[in-house]
Amino acid sequence: MSKEKQLVARFYNECLNVNSGAEPVIVLEELLAETFLSKNAAELKTKAQLTAQIGFFWKLMPDLSWKIKEMIQEDNIVVVRSELSGSPIGHFMGMELNGSKTFTTMAIDIHTVENGKIDSVYHLEEWLTAIAQLKA
Repeated sequence: MSKEKQLVARFYNECLNVNSGAEPVIVLEELLAETFLSKNAAELKTKAQLTAQIGFFWKLMPDLSWKIKEMIQEDNIVVVRSELSGSPIGHFMGMELNGSKTFTTMAIDIHTVENGKIDSVYHLEEWLTAIAQLKA
């Protein structure tokens, strides 16, 4: 596996995937460039903002699982198709949840690696699928 893919896989395994052996704040500091931006159609997040959001998700969904299903690389770009699941406890996507309902959905992310760090990610999650499952 290339260094770029290893770097991106570590982001999923140690930061997005809740596990007792990881410290996401420390790992994100190592993995993300100081100029890092997380981008989607609605917003940009800095390194600090993404770090805070991941911490919030770990508390909201203590069973959050984010599994890599496919990784494709061209030069310094790594595309990841992943499956995420969790059982939110608290306010999530306009709903108050108690952890008794679980969602499973898909995400596609395009990571750019520069100088051994993730410099940016364009991401798209199928949140409508998750919401439908949680409302059912």
